[in-house]
Amino acid sequence: MTAARPLLLAVDLDGDGAHPAAWRDAGRPPGAVLGAAALRRAVAAAEAAGFALATFADAPLPPPDAAGRLEAGTRAAFASTITDRIGLAPELHVTTTEPFHLATQLASLDHASKGRAAWVVGAAADAASLATIGAAAPDAAALRREVRDVIDVARALWDSWEDDAVIKESATGRYLDAGRVHHVDFEGASFTVKGPLITPRPPQGQVVVLAAASLDVDDRADVVLVDEPDGGDRAGLTFAEVEVVLAASAAEAADRAARLDEGAPWPRTPGRLRHVGTPAGLAEALRSLAGRVDGVRLHPAVLTADLPALARDVLPALASDGLHRPPAPGGTLRDVLGLPRPASRHTTAT
Repeated sequence: MTAARPLLLAVDLDGDGAHPAAWRDAGRPPGAVLGAAALRRAVAAAEAAGFALATFADAPLPPPDAAGRLEAGTRAAFASTITDRIGLAPELHVTTTEPFHLATQLASLDHASKGRAAWVVGAAADAASLATIGAAAPDAAALRREVRDVIDVARALWDSWEDDAVIKESATGRYLDAGRVHHVDFEGASFTVKGPLITPRPPQGQVVVLAAASLDVDDRADVVLVDEPDGGDRAGLTFAEVEVVLAASAAEAADRAARLDEGAPWPRTPGRLRHVGTPAGLAEALRSLAGRVDGVRLHPAVLTADLPALARDVLPALASDGLHRPPAPGGTLRDVLGLPRPASRHTTAT
């Protein structure tokens, strides 16, 4: 990893923005975030700006300070019909989503997007979230096992169909070769899955997996999300998390942040970068991360205000330095991220 390598840029498009009071400053009715038009505009703007990946935050409970949110997988599926370059990554929680359905939903998204699906691993484990499924909060060790087990079974299910399992033999009337579709027979600490998946293998072979460093999933993630770039030796790509409040001057940005915080404070994540200032200042901060991380996931405070500034001022400034390269149409997300397409674990066996 060198400073000359372009940064891979992702943006979170949840609701009206990352700030809890974003809906107060979005310039549209609070319920608009639950319609298709707002999502369509945000996704189109992110793709036109040249972001490699759009993520869609989610949680088992609705946001406390907003009108609510649509389920992340549904938003990503809708976005797949109106985009052709940007990757799409819903946050799906291993603690409240049945593992087989989670893997199926993500494989279906990869087919719908022609290979642009990713998964932000969520692990909500508070009592209120788990009460939605009648479960008790696990201890730290049990939660760690659950996260690892769900990632492992999802990957096993994505491999359960070999790439050439679908044969479509008109002469014999066979659609698939049953010998190339495999039971996974997975047994985790709290669940078992027989398999196989109900959809053919995803176009990418394996959907791209993003997980926070705090989840401690070892080498199971393709992209590790870090709050503080520390130069640690990690498997896969490393993306820094950066929260953003932008304005024409640093004073105006500080005023914006203060007004938003009057509506609802924006909690600080220890170690996470938060830029409250100008687009030029953000571009300089991102330049300083080049060579320390492979990419950055930006969290705009208010989408209607900060996403246009990112598109107009920040990404073009990075592109002029060779630190930003928009994805080309027709490629998979793995192509954009420089990740190889893994072979099925069953290929050599058959």
